[in-house]
Amino acid sequence: MSKREAFLEAACQENVEDFLCFIQLHKDKAEPFDVEEVVQEMTRDQRRTLWGKLALLLQDVLQELPPALLQEGSKECMEVEATADPKHVMAVVDGVTLVAMVSVKVLQDGDTYSALLEIVHRLHGVLVSLPVSEAPLQLHIHTLCEAWWKKGLKEKETFGRTALLISLQKSFILKKPGVEIQRVWSLHDVLLSVDYTSEDNKQIIDLLLQCFHRPIYIKNDDGKRFLVFLFSWNVNFICVIHGTIKNQLEFYSKTITTHITEIYFRAWKKASEDFLEKIESSCIQDFMLNAIFLYRASPVHAKVRQIVGYFHKRKGCHKVDKMLYDLYKPILWKALTAPNFEVRANATLLFTEAFPVHDPDHNTKNIDETIQKQLDTVMGLLDDPHPTVRSNAILGVCKILAKCWELLPPTVVADFLKKLVMELAADTSSPDVRCSVFKCLPIVLDNSLSHPLLEKLLTTLKYSLHDSSEKVRTAFLDMLIKVKAVRAAKFWDVCNMDHLLARLAIDSHSVSKRIVDLLFKSFFPVNEPEREWCCRCITLIQMNPMAARKFYLHAHKHTAPTNIVKLMFAIRRVLNRCIQTDCDLSEINDSNKENSAAEPLFGKDMAVVSHLLEVVVILWRSVEKGLKQNKEAQEYTFAKFGNVMSKYFQSFEDERCTVPLIHLASFMPPGAVPTFSCGILSRLRRMDPGAVPAQYSQLLDCMCSWGQATDILELITDWLTEALPKQGDKANTTRKVRIQETVEAKPDLALAYLEYLFSRTSTREKVLALGPSPLKQLHTVLGNWRSVLYTYLSSTMEDKSPSVETALKVFMYYGRLGAHLQHNSSEGRDYLLSLEHVAAWVAERVLPFLARRTSDGDGKESEESHPLAAQITESFLTVCRDVLLVGLGDEMFKGQILHLCSLALLSEAGYLCIPAVLLILKEVTDSYVPEDTNNQVQENQEDATTVILGVVANIFQKIIELLARRLRKEPEEGQQLCQSAVTGLTDFLQVAQNWDKAPLSGVFSTLFAAIIVEKRHVLQKITHPEEMSAPESVEDMPPLSSVLLSVILKLPSVTRAFLTEVISSLDSEAISSLYELAAVLQLMAVIKATGQSKAVLKSAATSVQQQLHKHAVTLVDSRDIQRVIYESSVKTVNEILDF
Repeated sequence: MSKREAFLEAACQENVEDFLCFIQLHKDKAEPFDVEEVVQEMTRDQRRTLWGKLALLLQDVLQELPPALLQEGSKECMEVEATADPKHVMAVVDGVTLVAMVSVKVLQDGDTYSALLEIVHRLHGVLVSLPVSEAPLQLHIHTLCEAWWKKGLKEKETFGRTALLISLQKSFILKKPGVEIQRVWSLHDVLLSVDYTSEDNKQIIDLLLQCFHRPIYIKNDDGKRFLVFLFSWNVNFICVIHGTIKNQLEFYSKTITTHITEIYFRAWKKASEDFLEKIESSCIQDFMLNAIFLYRASPVHAKVRQIVGYFHKRKGCHKVDKMLYDLYKPILWKALTAPNFEVRANATLLFTEAFPVHDPDHNTKNIDETIQKQLDTVMGLLDDPHPTVRSNAILGVCKILAKCWELLPPTVVADFLKKLVMELAADTSSPDVRCSVFKCLPIVLDNSLSHPLLEKLLTTLKYSLHDSSEKVRTAFLDMLIKVKAVRAAKFWDVCNMDHLLARLAIDSHSVSKRIVDLLFKSFFPVNEPEREWCCRCITLIQMNPMAARKFYLHAHKHTAPTNIVKLMFAIRRVLNRCIQTDCDLSEINDSNKENSAAEPLFGKDMAVVSHLLEVVVILWRSVEKGLKQNKEAQEYTFAKFGNVMSKYFQSFEDERCTVPLIHLASFMPPGAVPTFSCGILSRLRRMDPGAVPAQYSQLLDCMCSWGQATDILELITDWLTEALPKQGDKANTTRKVRIQETVEAKPDLALAYLEYLFSRTSTREKVLALGPSPLKQLHTVLGNWRSVLYTYLSSTMEDKSPSVETALKVFMYYGRLGAHLQHNSSEGRDYLLSLEHVAAWVAERVLPFLARRTSDGDGKESEESHPLAAQITESFLTVCRDVLLVGLGDEMFKGQILHLCSLALLSEAGYLCIPAVLLILKEVTDSYVPEDTNNQVQENQEDATTVILGVVANIFQKIIELLARRLRKEPEEGQQLCQSAVTGLTDFLQVAQNWDKAPLSGVFSTLFAAIIVEKRHVLQKITHPEEMSAPESVEDMPPLSSVLLSVILKLPSVTRAFLTEVISSLDSEAISSLYELAAVLQLMAVIKATGQSKAVLKSAATSVQQQLHKHAVTLVDSRDIQRVIYESSVKTVNEILDF
């Protein structure tokens, strides 16, 4: 029996196992059996018989399989007991699909394939309901449907539609859908048989629109072809596509927008008749309208401009020119004269990009007239009243000139450039316009034909370098760099070198770096010998020393580090010639030409020498990181400069040279400059106590860079220890063996050194890196100075050493150093504990002096001790504020400091500490977030946060009471105290207003009560009706109210929080008397005058009005003053309600 006959016999239900064996042999590449070969060799009758038998086989196996089993995971699948193995059935279906696929390939004209069509129909039905687990079978049936469509067989539309639908779905879910997108494109003609208006095709239409959401479709070549084709499927579908793209435009990247633009252009280019008209009117012209009328701040404006600009770039083609002319004609010219400046500005950009907008079908004369009119329009736009329009017109003119220079009449070109250079570059009304001129002229410079004319005109712009606007100066320099790059003119003819150097010396980083870019080759000609570099350097210094510093500060950005080091060595040789010495014998034998080239330039001018040394320092700093990475080069540099440093210090004794020399020494190890390094500590020790930072800062930097910060700390510790009054003859026996100089202790200088070390990041890091031992010793010594302060508090002696100012500084540094050490400590709270001990010391030893009354018999002592005790307390609270500010304070620390604040305020002179206490309250409150206490405050239970914030609220209430009391007792002093507390009050209230619940909501209750009580007291003292008048401003309120209101009204958020408290108090009927209501209304009148919180203010006024009506009856027979107050109040409340 032949293979054909055996295969034909196996294609039935009875021999299905044989059929599956044949299919398996076909799939096994090692076996010679090929189904395609077998089917191809069959006669037509055999193929018809085969198809008929396979149709029956497929029908039988599908009937054995319950329909529920085709849906994976369905409930029915679990309940129905299958009569056949599903895997066996799927294998048969797969085999039938294989034979059907092969049959489609070998199908010949004249073949009757109704049975094959029946098979494909059944497989098509299976395809729709296949579970996900049968992906290979799904792919085979999908391929069969695709092949049926491409073969053009009967009912191809049904199978082609399904193939396209599945390909679209798969292309959206696959990670690499490139092949599937290619298949979608190959099936695109299927859409020609799909009815766009049918509801049955809504699914496929939705999938088609989703393609425009997928970047892979937009960027893929086949995907792009498919999207272009969709514009030609149905004329009504074009608007739907356009709407989809517009909705997605905000989320497209610039690259995707470029691809979308190309799709529009290709679709327009291929379109004809109705499709062309629809694309032009509904898509392209719609984009033009949006480009004109969208706000510039719109997120899609730039992308719409990008799309329209793509069509502008295709100008020159007859079809494009005609389309732009037809579509712009009804909209562009009206937009150029619109009242809204943004519309005019947008239209100006489009117009100048599309210039000339003409009908290519017109004759030459008409085209010339049209272009002339448009040139006149452009010139008019340069005179537009709004600077944005003028700026856009400048950009447009420059683009027109660059593109059409040789096509425009010379007079027109000259007029445009003169307008730009002579007028708009000096537009005093807008720096943006001036900036636009210089930003856009480089566009014109790209056209070499413009250079002769611009060379003459640009010289008039030289003073633009000194424009008051930095962005104009920056744009002007960018233009000069462009002039230099294209060699349109000599930049020093446009702007004098002296002017450039003067601006380099004083201008910002942004401007300076551009000037350096412009001048770099002039003063650092890397292609010339190094001798020439040095000569240019000296010339630059002599022209403008400050400019020279700036120039070499940026030099490393324009050349290799090797050249920087070479210049340093070249300057070193020049300096060596200046002092007539050199330790390098090879350089002594250099040519006399070099000597004569360098030395006569400046002789021994110390000003030039000092500036040369500064240049070396600047250059070394710029390559310091690179030198550290190249040890050999670093050692060589150390050796070359180390050989001559001692000679430099001897020869260049001028103070101007000393600073850069010390800088240079700090770059090198101490062994490279032994003479200098050994004497630094002695110089620091012998420094005058009143020395300014400039005298010792370089020396301290040197020692820190050499790793000798320990010696500095030891010196500071020694001085502070020696200056401390001795309480016994205890000598410090833990000293290093050294030659000790006998120098008196200088505690003020020690504190100056300490201040410098900790105020700069680089030195602070080196000091803190020394470890705990030397710093802990210093911390202990600083802490011992508390005894000096106590001596000043408890003694009446006038001549004391050290001074009280010094002792106060030491006291503050003790706290600050503790904060640094706590921050640097990896664990524990030892240094916070030391601050808490100081707090206890202040409470025990200092605050009693604030509590003494001047009437106790020792009035003079009390008057002297009050300010000092207050100073000590304020100094300590300031340090604690800093500790809290950087987040070092824990709950225990906050509690201790707040306790100290309470004790201080309870003292007789505690009011002196109010400004410092307010700062503490602000930082404590700011360390908590309102949300932290949500759902935490339970009945009969208070957490640590609530307790601490409750203390804050109580302390704030005490502060307000102290301010009020001081204003009553000493009005003048009270006013000064209130003014000193304004900053602290403002900061605290700004933080407190974030809390709208207890305990900090009581802060605004306190403020409200204080203002009302004070104002009520004033109203109760009125004796004549003429004295009753509504305040118009904060200044018209009583003293305390005036200060508090000025703080409250500074920030709208604080004002709202305060008014919320006012309404709450009114609703609770805590305010009921006429005088209190009148006080509330006068308060609200002041707030009304500021124009803030109108809605909240009216709500409060309504509450007052309801309370006020209760007094209307009782005042019928009352005294005149109360009636006047009532009537005035009614008038005020009506004014607020009408506000």
